[in-house]
Amino acid sequence: MSAFSASRRTLLFQFAGMFAAAVLAGFLASLLPTPENPAGVYPDLAAAASPARLLGLRQIAAVSVFTLIICATLMFEERRLGVAFLGIATLLALKVITLTEFVHSTELHIILLLVGMMTLVGALKDIGFFTWIIQTIINAKKMTGFKFVAILMLLSGVMPGIVDEVTSIVFVLALVFQVCDTLKLRPTPFVLMSVMATNIGSTGTMLGNPVGILIGTKAEYHWNPTAAGTDPGVPLSFGDFIFHATPITFLSLVAVFLVLLVYYRKEIRLLDERLAERRASHIGLGPMVQIPYRTGLAILVGSLVFIASHHPLEHALGLEPNTMLVAAPLAIAGLLMVFRSHRARHYVENSIEWWSLLFFMMLFAVSFALEHCGVTDVIADRIAPDGATPSKYVLTPLIVAITAVGSAFVDNIVFVSTFIPIVKKIVANAPEMSPLWWALLFGACFGGNITAIGSTANLVAISMLGKRYSIKVAFLEWLKIGLVVGAVSCAVATAVVLCYYKTPAAG
Repeated sequence: MSAFSASRRTLLFQFAGMFAAAVLAGFLASLLPTPENPAGVYPDLAAAASPARLLGLRQIAAVSVFTLIICATLMFEERRLGVAFLGIATLLALKVITLTEFVHSTELHIILLLVGMMTLVGALKDIGFFTWIIQTIINAKKMTGFKFVAILMLLSGVMPGIVDEVTSIVFVLALVFQVCDTLKLRPTPFVLMSVMATNIGSTGTMLGNPVGILIGTKAEYHWNPTAAGTDPGVPLSFGDFIFHATPITFLSLVAVFLVLLVYYRKEIRLLDERLAERRASHIGLGPMVQIPYRTGLAILVGSLVFIASHHPLEHALGLEPNTMLVAAPLAIAGLLMVFRSHRARHYVENSIEWWSLLFFMMLFAVSFALEHCGVTDVIADRIAPDGATPSKYVLTPLIVAITAVGSAFVDNIVFVSTFIPIVKKIVANAPEMSPLWWALLFGACFGGNITAIGSTANLVAISMLGKRYSIKVAFLEWLKIGLVVGAVSCAVATAVVLCYYKTPAAG
């Protein structure tokens, strides 16, 4: 009974802290300046006796609800969706957003894109494609410690860009666990190597992380800002990520690989010794099972080619940017469910993470509320005031640092959805600052390596490690290497963005 009471008191303290943070955030929001024409923001305020005051109250409500969601994400993972539902209901009731604006702001096209990709991943998992990849690596000849770690990092860095970070870490850790069990090794170092490479690799393509999809579809990128009036901001395409994000991802992955080689040199040396012993005895690392991998490989390659071709297809068909980026995964998912109809219901019910998708929809709507009532404009003006000439040497590392630190403690999608209107306002005033979109991407994803709660992949890895070995990763154990990896990868990304985009017309 006493244990229950202690747990209940802890819960009450957490709720009290969450609401105290929301009240404080609301108070700070009350200090924000309000737009000069409140009726221009909310037409219903035109007939109000004190429109500025009512607009200020709506800003307080939006900031308070956003803070509640952040706190719920930090302290109540299993309750965060419920808090988000309550927050949206509050914003609707207080007229911060209308019902039409709510429906529009949930970014249904992004949700449908994720649904299509999750269905594709579920089908690939179902036919054993990922198991075939793991078996192929385990049974590679002349395996050494260095070679295994290099393959592990490369696989962890490439797979998220093809599927997604959660699916990637689940299957990569299956490889890690089998090798560590066979060789009697402590798995924690190899789990950390895998998950840190996964977070970095998730920036390589538009599909590796919901952050990439959100930035790609919401960005207003100016490829030639010197051509006044002829270069409207456009969304980023899958090809833009391949040409601009992938090289930076690869350089960051190489730098982190070198850091981890030094940090975990003792564990890698022991791995090398155990592998040498098994090679001398002509014993492999695991059995080889025949898997019809060609079907999965054909589906994956065909899907990637279809998705990667979305930009020329849109141009040829006269479609809006990124229309085929959303349509392609849906078409692929539809074909898979038609030809594998006996598994279609399973894909929809078990492969799609409805919990996360619903939370994303609520979060997008709250972020829209912050933008709609002028909060993000105020923040953007503080970072880069109107009329001032922003410096990329200040703003690029600033955006990387803020989003990296924030993403180390809160789901990176929270910070990105909030910072998108801020970056959009800065870029609208100074089109040559378009590379800030890349700074936002890398800061948010690389910052996830700093702490154990910095990304969904981290939490999944810790959960799998605990269930398999009853091992708990201490916060400081992760932080010691996470800080180094986060700092190195963010520094590499910042340096490349600053050096690569030397001129306004860098695209």
